[in-house]
Amino acid sequence: MSEEEGQASRVLIIAGSDSSGGAGIQADIKTVAALGGYAMTAVTALTVQNTTGVFDVVPAPVKAVIAQATACLSDIGADAIKTGMLGSRPLIEAISELLSEQGADRPRIVDPVMVATSGNRLLDLGAVDVLQSLLVPGATLVTPNAPEAEILTGKSVETVDGQRRAAEALLERGAEAALVKGGHIAADPITDVLQTQSGEWLLEMPRIATDNTHGTGCTLASAIATEMAFGRALPQAVEAAQHYLAGAIKASGGWGSGPGPVNHAWRVKRY
Repeated sequence: MSEEEGQASRVLIIAGSDSSGGAGIQADIKTVAALGGYAMTAVTALTVQNTTGVFDVVPAPVKAVIAQATACLSDIGADAIKTGMLGSRPLIEAISELLSEQGADRPRIVDPVMVATSGNRLLDLGAVDVLQSLLVPGATLVTPNAPEAEILTGKSVETVDGQRRAAEALLERGAEAALVKGGHIAADPITDVLQTQSGEWLLEMPRIATDNTHGTGCTLASAIATEMAFGRALPQAVEAAQHYLAGAIKASGGWGSGPGPVNHAWRVKRY
């Protein structure tokens, strides 16, 4: 990874807060920092959650979310923008307008967060269509897991061929690239399908025997955004991000009574 002397890559994250620290804004910040970048945030919601479930969601006012993002972009700037939990139609519409005005020249990673690892819904059903029509078109990369890809495209995603069809559909909807993840598909190794307008990559990883997968989607998308902010090409950014995520899963501590969080600091040395 090449980085100018003293210049950290800046990543603006627009997503929800996870009180347990395993997913959402907290996972995003840890990931960006662990990879040497500089994280900024626009918090879209406060969630009351731990590893066993989501107990409450308190949305931030749309104006406040846009004001947070605008304040960061107008002062510090950003080399990449990552969106996560957005939650509602009005917020997605406002974020889409913001990105078209201020984020068009930056890599934009869209993690279409719909359901938490615990199974709790994090996106209103009535907001799926605006996510499809406003955020997918023009996205540098969309990173759905298999269930999210099925909702976004209407395609069955139970095999690698299904992942391919869903990725193709997302490109047809206007995304520059799609990474349809295979962690929810019962197979070993896990295959993630990356498709761009110029080619396809099948990225295989051995399945790690663990339940500590809380926040893996947020972590991967933020790692990709950070690698792209440093200037890596998309396929190499995805591969580097997957390596980081695999290490974080292997180093997880098993905290909590449900699916535990990964260890974002696994590459940080203690002295």
